[in-house]
Amino acid sequence: MTAPTVEKAPTPAPDRPVRTARQLRRDAERDVVPHAMRGTRGGRIVRGILLTLAALATIFPFYAMVVLSLKPSAAVDFPGSLLPWPLTGEAYDTVMGAQDVPRWLLNTLVYSIVSVVGVLLLASLAGYAFAKKRFPGREAMFWSFLSMVMVPYHVTMIPTFAMIAKLGGVDTYWGLIVPTLANAQAVFLMRQFIQGLPDELFEAARLDGCSEWQVFRRIVLPLLKPILATLGVFVFLWHWNDFLWPLVIGQSTDMRTLTVGIASLQQQNVPLNVVLSGSVIAFVPIFAAYLVGQRYFTEGVTASGIKG
Repeated sequence: MTAPTVEKAPTPAPDRPVRTARQLRRDAERDVVPHAMRGTRGGRIVRGILLTLAALATIFPFYAMVVLSLKPSAAVDFPGSLLPWPLTGEAYDTVMGAQDVPRWLLNTLVYSIVSVVGVLLLASLAGYAFAKKRFPGREAMFWSFLSMVMVPYHVTMIPTFAMIAKLGGVDTYWGLIVPTLANAQAVFLMRQFIQGLPDELFEAARLDGCSEWQVFRRIVLPLLKPILATLGVFVFLWHWNDFLWPLVIGQSTDMRTLTVGIASLQQQNVPLNVVLSGSVIAFVPIFAAYLVGQRYFTEGVTASGIKG
């Protein structure tokens, strides 16, 4: 009889030192970041200082705008006027109490919001047609439409104004909004994004009996949320800050937008704090629109750049 074998107890593993969160983060960065991009400790410090200075230089104009808008109506004395005291809200009371400013704000909201809805709807429909539909002259039509980007806006502004004036669109909302709805850049981004969607989704929907409108509404639009949010922020920003076309088409005081109205205040010898308070009021909706769309903003920019 053979003697029973005795199994040896496993040798305990040597105790590993407990790694701190900072060390784990360094290991993760070492695995992800290439060696050539890590740099030395001194290089990282210099890079951090430069980025901090760049951030401060970017934020400083906004800080100066807000602080000077909260100053009393007096002569501006630099750099003393940039100190955050004393502060008062009399300039904002003056702006919001003016008869024209609420009207200008309403005009800008109507111009921006309606334009965003119209541009996104038309661009998504055109992008879907150019990306997934087959019809004669599709490529020639698309590149002809995209060539509009190379034409300066000022070249087409005078013929557009003459046409709108003949149709009775001067000093009207539709005359302000309709000429801005054909956005070649938005159509291009929509087409690039939709081209990356698999054709099997649309074929399966058609086999289930969906019409083209149902395919667009139930398949395309839900998948376009990132790019719609991104384009919505951009289009809102473009129209909210638009100056030249609202200046030309809105010839009465009641049809001015905020940008045109604030520029007109500078010609009336209005105090600087009142002008800057109007600028702050014009800036807040833009910042709010970005906060609302930032969830999809980065994703939409990345996807529109790599697909197609």
